[in-house]
Amino acid sequence: MADDGRRALGVEEEFHLIDLRTRRLTPRAPELLELLPHDVYVEELQRCVIESNSAVHRGLDELRADLTRSRATLSAAAAELGMGVAAAGTVPLAVPTELQVTETPRYRRMLADYQLLAREQLICGTQVHVDVVDRDEAVQVSKRVAAYVPIILALSVSSPFWSDGADTGYASVRTLVWQRWPTTGISAHVDTADEYDAAIHDLISTGVISDPGMVYFDVRPSAKVDTLELRVCDSCPSVDTIALIAGLFRAMVVREAASIAAGEPGVVSHPTLERAALWRAARSGLEGDLVDVVTATPRPAAEIVRSLVADLRPQLEQLGDWETVYRLSEQAIHDGSSASRQRRMLRRRGRLNDVVDLVIAETAGRVVAPAVADSDPGLLHGYQPWTQPGEPKTYDEAVTADGRVQGPYREIVAATAELGPVELRKRQSLVEREQSIDGVTFRISGHDRAQVFPLDVVPRVLNAAEWQTISSGVAQRALALNAFLRDVYGEQRIVADGVIPIEVLDRAPGFRSVGSAPAWAAVRAHVCGVDLVSTEPGRFLVLEDNLRVPSGVSYAIANRRLMTQFFPEIPRPEGLLDVSEAVGMLADTLAAAAPPACVGVPACAVLTSGWDDSAYFEHKMLADGAGIPLLLTSDLLVHDGIVYRVDGEHRERIDVVYARIDEEMLMSSVGADGNTLRSGLTQAMRKGTLAFANSLGNGVGDDKAVYAFVPAMIEYYLGETPGIAQVPTWLCAERSQRDYVLDHLDELVVKPIDGFGGIGITIGPHATEDELAARRRELISLPERYIAQEVLNISTHPTFDGSGLYPHHVDLRVFVHLRSGPDGVTAHPVPAALTRVAPAGSLIVNSSRGGGGKDTWIVSR
Repeated sequence: MADDGRRALGVEEEFHLIDLRTRRLTPRAPELLELLPHDVYVEELQRCVIESNSAVHRGLDELRADLTRSRATLSAAAAELGMGVAAAGTVPLAVPTELQVTETPRYRRMLADYQLLAREQLICGTQVHVDVVDRDEAVQVSKRVAAYVPIILALSVSSPFWSDGADTGYASVRTLVWQRWPTTGISAHVDTADEYDAAIHDLISTGVISDPGMVYFDVRPSAKVDTLELRVCDSCPSVDTIALIAGLFRAMVVREAASIAAGEPGVVSHPTLERAALWRAARSGLEGDLVDVVTATPRPAAEIVRSLVADLRPQLEQLGDWETVYRLSEQAIHDGSSASRQRRMLRRRGRLNDVVDLVIAETAGRVVAPAVADSDPGLLHGYQPWTQPGEPKTYDEAVTADGRVQGPYREIVAATAELGPVELRKRQSLVEREQSIDGVTFRISGHDRAQVFPLDVVPRVLNAAEWQTISSGVAQRALALNAFLRDVYGEQRIVADGVIPIEVLDRAPGFRSVGSAPAWAAVRAHVCGVDLVSTEPGRFLVLEDNLRVPSGVSYAIANRRLMTQFFPEIPRPEGLLDVSEAVGMLADTLAAAAPPACVGVPACAVLTSGWDDSAYFEHKMLADGAGIPLLLTSDLLVHDGIVYRVDGEHRERIDVVYARIDEEMLMSSVGADGNTLRSGLTQAMRKGTLAFANSLGNGVGDDKAVYAFVPAMIEYYLGETPGIAQVPTWLCAERSQRDYVLDHLDELVVKPIDGFGGIGITIGPHATEDELAARRRELISLPERYIAQEVLNISTHPTFDGSGLYPHHVDLRVFVHLRSGPDGVTAHPVPAALTRVAPAGSLIVNSSRGGGGKDTWIVSR
């Protein structure tokens, strides 16, 4: 019989086994089990999972110490074999074909009977056992605690990613996978152990399950001993979370057992509502609302957790657990769920490997990120602008070297701090949910699927003077580059006059013969994207130019809408420019791009490679906003030098195509008639019946070697001094410059001339010896493929990382439209700029490398 004052409890934990070299699941449990005590560690269905069983304890602190020791033993043994141990519902890297079901008769039978369910059982859970007087009490208590089970699940959620690396949108996808088994979910609503056993007997009689061990209710009486089992939880990286859940569950059992003995009714809730509450907990965890099953209303998770802890205070004090459970519950609310921490790590670093490393480290009890005290009024506890040893102090745009928030950021940071980390995390979760619904996604390099494009809560402010410098400087640059493109595909005066060596063009991969097709075009770079960085107050440098398919303006528009919707407390300055004007500007720019043979209002279209394009969201938003069709190459038909849009039997002439597709993919694609588009599109451009925005062949203007000559272009074509400086650049194709780069390789950034998305970059001061050696060999054998630049100490900006504000490097993509009219070619800066945020500790700021973005506030006065 259980002692109501100190009912004993124990825990079973399941752990994923990770290959530390690949960060993938590895089926080596039998090998690891040979090194471990067989009475504590046992096999599971999948050979990439090991289960550990704690001893039975009456004290919560003793249980926590036992779990800590058990994890330490397991982690140490795994490390000897090159493995890590991860306590999480799922881990994001696995190759299912490499995994194996454990070779026992029972597990082989389960594989044969349940097929996909067994093969995809790449999940881990935690079970808590609490003593009961007898199985009748267990059955009655299980019904009465069902209303509170979703709260427990919300505390444990740790499975936001599936094994293919995709963000599922759920805090606990393990719950969804687990509920596919036929006997999971809410327990049978019966009143006695005999009725419960009869229900289980009937289940076994159906042949759907083979034994009582396959009853996986969220709360169930044990089939072997007098305990009540809580089975709903994900495995938890944090031992503190397990201790908190065990303490709460035991207190619930004590309370409900006492109420039963006193003849008092329990909470009455409908199973349908309980299931809905469980789904909501799996969806949002601690970062959203949970369902209050008593009132059938949504309430903030933090509020519901605090209410449960307060309601259980008499039992927790009786058990001696009050202070521990209260402290751990507040810590859990402050830190957020493991699912939230994993997503934050992906935003910070942009790599799933780092997510796996985070879970392994937390499982082993190592602190990965410093906690920020709620008492800090500005969430700037320990805020230090990011600087490498020996480098000059990094310029932070919002916080001075002595920690003072300056200028317009004083009110912004104050409003952010007023919301607090818990509310900010909740709002961020709501933002990501909205982004997922709207498709505001981008594909991070190396990922098969697109992820949401994270929005940071602290906007970036550009004052009127800064915007005047930026907008006029990038407009000047766009005009010069457009003149260069017209010239280089025509007379090549700039080459004849010795401003640019012909070798630079010969080596430029983006210099294509198709570029000469629209010889009539006054504008070739209709939509220009210019990437800038700041290195000191008011000083911006051009990092690179984007004249092919510059993306990002729709993300700037979406960021403004999301900030307005979810963070209305952050005060907006007067004179804030309206980002939504960008869509109307695009419609005007495309109309102005009409080819010579166009009669009347030009018919325009946006061309995309399809929904799996990393920026498909932008393609669709721009097409819808501009009121023009979004087409695939298979929708195009070229006949007699004229391009048509084909829709069933209907044909409609197209005059202007805004091409958001790789040039080579476009030209090699098959049109509606089954023929390759290359010759037909080229003919249409030559005849002046079709205009591409941006023109094909513009990649030569994006070339990193050509970039070095843009200041000379501005002087040559415009007769002006550059309004914005750019980064000093060495052309490795030139022997003397290459030799300088080789001598200073550990001090410079080396980039491929045709690179994009931060791919192929070596940052000398941060590179390993092996990386430098490999780059040295490439510079010696293929120097013409690379340029080198100084390492810039680019500015940082306060970025919310889940618990406080930390400095992350930022850049700025500014957009300029060029149009041809009576006054010649004119430049029109777009009042929507995209601030991109680098992962923590990284100097590479690019959407495809992770990090995210900020709402950029351009102030006109």
